[in-house]
Amino acid sequence: MDEFEIIRRFFTRTAGNPGVIVGVGDDGAILRPDPGRDLISVLDTLVAGVHFPEVFSPDDIGYRAVAVNVSDIAAMGGRPRWMTLGLTLHEVDARWLDGFASGLFVAASEYGVDLVGGDMTHGSEVVVSVQITGDIEAGKALKRGGAMPGHGIYVSGTPGDAAAGLALLQSNAPRSEAADQLVWRFRRPLARVELGQSLCGSASAAIDVSDGLFTDLEKLLAASGVAGAIEVDNLPLSSELTELMDRDDAIRFALSGGDDYELCFTGPDEKMAEVALRSGVKVTRIGEIGEGHGLACIRGGKHYHYDDTGYRHFS
Repeated sequence: MDEFEIIRRFFTRTAGNPGVIVGVGDDGAILRPDPGRDLISVLDTLVAGVHFPEVFSPDDIGYRAVAVNVSDIAAMGGRPRWMTLGLTLHEVDARWLDGFASGLFVAASEYGVDLVGGDMTHGSEVVVSVQITGDIEAGKALKRGGAMPGHGIYVSGTPGDAAAGLALLQSNAPRSEAADQLVWRFRRPLARVELGQSLCGSASAAIDVSDGLFTDLEKLLAASGVAGAIEVDNLPLSSELTELMDRDDAIRFALSGGDDYELCFTGPDEKMAEVALRSGVKVTRIGEIGEGHGLACIRGGKHYHYDDTGYRHFS
């Protein structure tokens, strides 16, 4: 089975989006954005053994490859629309490809994304690159810059769960309902598209939590040119995380664990309270923006020493 047969058999679908004029099968996709909309383009690459364990199921790899990119669109308040796929394989395995394509298209369907093109090649390991184009009302996109002193710092969901799930998966920890839930949070990340869209016009800045809450919030603060403080005791910790970890370990997972793809954002408290009510997503105020530079952690009214820089490539 050559690359053209693989594309025809596993990755050719009828586009559900009327903006797709030409999709998979030509030299390039032809896409037609709606009038008055800005385009948002994001790309993420997943490498076997780096971004997911070698034993990860192919359907989870396919799902994850889409969801982590959609999360970037969500962080800017956009609507995901189209994607292209770059896939490197060390061998052609029809069962693996069938599972991968299944997970990919499950996620694509959930988020309303059409696959419109891509590339496939042979290599020494599995590498998956997904590029997603989204759109948003012109001039309305959320950015990392924009946080202002006095604004609250908020996070959705319960950060730390996915990183704990990966740690449990890699350590072959005993199975339990709590452990399975944390592993599931790593296997099937949830992109907060609806929340991101509801933040437009209310939040001052936003970022998705992919490399760790602490380090991603640092990026937001640097882009905004402000300082911030996290109230460690206000971190929203899931019951599963606190059941399996002591509180100090749970806090470390919440601050440093990437792969949650929750949204961290800032804004006036009264507006953020309104967003939380209408979004239907758990949203927690974890700190406040201040003057100056850098990010501090406070616990019990005292400085809480924390210096984990989160996940970084080539370090």
